[in-house]
Formats: sequence, C-alpha cells, structure tokens
Amino acid sequence: MEYTVMIAQFILSLSILIILHELGHFIPAKLFKTRVEKFYLFFDPWFSIFKKKINGTEYGIGWLPLGGYVKISGMIDESMDKEQMKQPPQPWEFRSKPAWQRLVIMLGGVTVNFILGFLLFGMILFTWGEEFIPAKNLTYGISVSPLGAELGLQNGDKIISVGNTPFEKFNPAIITKEIVLNNARTIKVQRDGQIVDIPVNPRFTQELSSSKNKSVILFAPRLPFKAFDIVKKSPAMEAGVLKDDQLIGMNGEPMIYFDQFEGKLKNLKKKSVQLTLLRNNTDTVQLTMTTTDEGKLGIYPYAPNHYFKIERKDYSFAEAIPAGVSKGWNFLGDQIKAFKEMFRGNIEAKDSLGGFASITSLFPTTWDWEQFWHITAILSLILGFMNLLPIPALDGGHVMFLLFEVVTGRKLSDKFMEIATTVGFVLIISLVLYANGLDVFRFLNK
Repeated sequence: MEYTVMIAQFILSLSILIILHELGHFIPAKLFKTRVEKFYLFFDPWFSIFKKKINGTEYGIGWLPLGGYVKISGMIDESMDKEQMKQPPQPWEFRSKPAWQRLVIMLGGVTVNFILGFLLFGMILFTWGEEFIPAKNLTYGISVSPLGAELGLQNGDKIISVGNTPFEKFNPAIITKEIVLNNARTIKVQRDGQIVDIPVNPRFTQELSSSKNKSVILFAPRLPFKAFDIVKKSPAMEAGVLKDDQLIGMNGEPMIYFDQFEGKLKNLKKKSVQLTLLRNNTDTVQLTMTTTDEGKLGIYPYAPNHYFKIERKDYSFAEAIPAGVSKGWNFLGDQIKAFKEMFRGNIEAKDSLGGFASITSLFPTTWDWEQFWHITAILSLILGFMNLLPIPALDGGHVMFLLFEVVTGRKLSDKFMEIATTVGFVLIISLVLYANGLDVFRFLNK
C-alpha cells in the first residue's frame, strides 16, 4: 500500500509536469500559426491508450511513461519524420517560421517549468507557511549519527556555523550542502562551554554526496528521555514503565538522554537491564526488564516539539511569491554548483544520477499535499534545467542551433539536424537506461 501511494504521487506529478511543459511549446506554436499534429502525455510507439483528433491535432495518452511530446509540422525531432522534411516547406510549418518565433516555441517548455517551480514554492509558503526550530533553542545540543561522529561532531555539540554560513535554523541538510557545494572546511561548535573549530576532511564532499549516504541524517536534536510511546506487550510495558517516566539511570550509571540510552541498548541484546526512572517528578523507581533480540525495550521519547519552541513564519501572497522565486533560484544555483563539482571530480556523477525508482522514493509513503507540491516544484526546476542542456534532441540542443542561426544568419541543413537529433536521442536513451540501471544495482546491493 505504501508503494502504491508513492507510485501514484510520482505518476500524478510527472503527468502535471509533462502536460504543462508541452503546453509551453504548444501555445506559442499555435499563436504563431504553426501546425501541431500531436499532443501526447507519455510516448505511444505502436499504439496509444487513448487518442482523439480535435481541430487537426491528435491528443492522446501513450503507454510508455518516459515523457511526452508535441509533434510540430516541419520540425526535426524525436519522431524523425523524414518524409515530411523531403517536401517543400509550407507556411504552417516550423521550418518556415522566423528564427525568433522558432526560438520562442522551443524555449516555451522550460519557461513553463521555471515559472511553475517558482510559483509552487511561493504557493507552498502562502498556504502552509514555514515551521522551524531555531538552533539557539536546542538546549541540549545535538545527537549525532555514526556518519556525523565520523565527521567530527559529538553528542551535545551546539553548532554555530559551517564554513562562513551561520547555523540559525535546525536543519542537518545545511551542513551537507555547505560541505558538498560550497567546500566548507570547518564546522564551529560550542562543546562543554568552549568554542571548537572542527576541520572537515575534503573526502566528505564525496562521502556526503554518495548515493549510500543520501538518506543518512548527520544529527538530530538531543532529547532528555521522558517516556511517551510505550509499545504494547513490550518489555517496558510488562515491567511497569508509565508514560512521562523520566530516565535518570541505567544499570547504576547516571543517564538522562535518549541517545545515551539507545547507544547502550544496542550492545545489550537479550540482556537484563535495570532502569532508574523519575516518576511524577518526585518518586524514584527502579524497574528490571530483558531486552529483545534486537536490543529494544519498546519505549520511545517525546518528539522535539515537546521540548523546544517551534517558530512559524506565515506569508501573505505578496510576500510568498518573491520568497518562492528566491527559494527556487537558490535551488537552481545549487544545481549549477553540483555540476561544477562533478566536472572537478569532487562529486561522482553516478551518485547524482537516479532513475524512476529514485524519483519515486522522493515521495512520502502517505499522501501529503505539502510534500507532493514541494517535490513537484523541485522536479519542475530540474526538468527545466536539464532540458536547457545543449544536447541535440533536448530543447537546449534546438535552442543552441537556433542561436547559431540568429548570430550567423546561416541555417543548419536538415541533414545535419537529422544526424544531430539521432545522436542526441541515442545519448539520452543511454543515459536513461544507465540511471535506471543504477537504481537496480543499488537495490540489489542494499
């Protein structure tokens, strides 16, 4: 059921992006009186699921969900309709239009993608606002994961900055971004009342960007261990642990934090442990229980918002739109930085590639409209950015050739365009197969 929800969100998001992208080509083509023969969601080799002809344009849904297309008369594209190109140019054909009109038609798709991404970011802020925990509110510091500890962080650290960027809002992704994209080489923390500069080894640029660490969280807020969720029939429930019991010791050792408790337990599988708990803030109780085969007791603490004040920023419509544009622009800037780091060899290209499984995994296992639109905004900007790459068969390839024509006044031959489009199409298909092959490889090696 969880995977069904994820797949449904992926298909809906993909359909919205494809239809709007193709409308970006379709509308200016119509405005310039260029004939559009087909408008398809998904590809339709050999047959289509649905099709209907309206005013000379065939609208349809294909069976191969690798994208979509509009077939514009007199244009060399992935349809490779060479017979049409052998005929004399007609006034309604793409090739008969002025270069500037052809340029507008080709840029229409990515323009829609960028506008959609910026608009969605803005509307998310307008509808849901922004919630965050100010880093200064983390009274107990952070609790680090093994990768965070390898980076040099310690439980209880209070992060001040990474590189030249202040750590003002609690968000572990900021650390990863600054190290991977901005080459931050120090993390400043407050540790035991002292200011400490932690040097960052350059190898963490690749470590943090690798596919195996994409979902790893470097740290979380450090929490005192007050019991909130007690699993039914668990060792903790059977031993008599009650909600709001507060841990103060285990096996005679003083202990108050959940990370201390969890760290000790993982080495005590099927062992007897004694918890010292503070009940009702006045009574001290000691309870003995035996851990499970996995080293669990079935007891979990309150969420961070029980301990720390979460701040909220609401946006008016007039505030949300420019904030959304700024957020989208920063995201695009990060994509460009990532490309630069790949060319420098600091990020492995294969770690930044993913197929349909990788994209589907971005969506949550339950339907959450805020998350859905947020991921759709990201995908829209990525789609626009990738389509602008100067690769024949992509919009960016067509734009590159049109700009050449505008600057030099020389139109490239149809034969050259056929060969370039074929090469570009083979390259894109190879890249798609490679990206999806990486997904399979990652799944088999989990």
